[in-house]
Amino acid sequence: MMKLKEIKKTFKTGSQSIEVLKGINLDIREGETIALLGRSGSGKSTLLSILGGLDHPDFGEVWFNDLCLNQLRDQELVKFRSKNIGIIFQQFHLVSTLTAIENVLLPLSLAKNTNAYEIATKLISDVGLTDRSAHLPSQLSGGESQRVAIARALAVNPKLLLADEPSGNLDEETGEKVMDLLFGMVKQLKTTLVLVTHDKEIARRCDRIINLEHGSIK
Repeated sequence: MMKLKEIKKTFKTGSQSIEVLKGINLDIREGETIALLGRSGSGKSTLLSILGGLDHPDFGEVWFNDLCLNQLRDQELVKFRSKNIGIIFQQFHLVSTLTAIENVLLPLSLAKNTNAYEIATKLISDVGLTDRSAHLPSQLSGGESQRVAIARALAVNPKLLLADEPSGNLDEETGEKVMDLLFGMVKQLKTTLVLVTHDKEIARRCDRIINLEHGSIK
């Protein structure tokens, strides 16, 4: 479904250049779950950002089926991402002025989905938050906020779901419940998942583990 060819990325800090990704080649098959494992600074989050079209490689090609994402203009990339890619962040990134269900409705409204409310209501129910749907993020616990973020990421039924340390800000018990929910919904929807984690136990739940070390796949 997705192919990365010789992906390179360098960041500049003052006069210093740091090569974060060093010629990454990767094939992602439809419906599989992949864990990106590695120490802090190994390039995991940068690679995830490139997969999601949030960042551009300095060199190489990113293919999604027959479409080369590098060749899309910014507006075309935003439109493509809104229909095909869901993203779950460690920090939740919910809109603070919107209720739980309004956060889930947001990507559906942007996509002009005529069944937006029905889809959002079902997703809120699927993540067990029907009784919290009218609450603002400030009124939700960390686990509840992450469940809303999962529902929002899956709202448009994306072909690819990217998750960056989704349980990283949660206590162990809550994190385990959130990960059970995430893997359950991914399996149910047959969504392709790429998950960044430091946790080897979480990584083992995926079909495939990819180890990143100093910007290279090992």
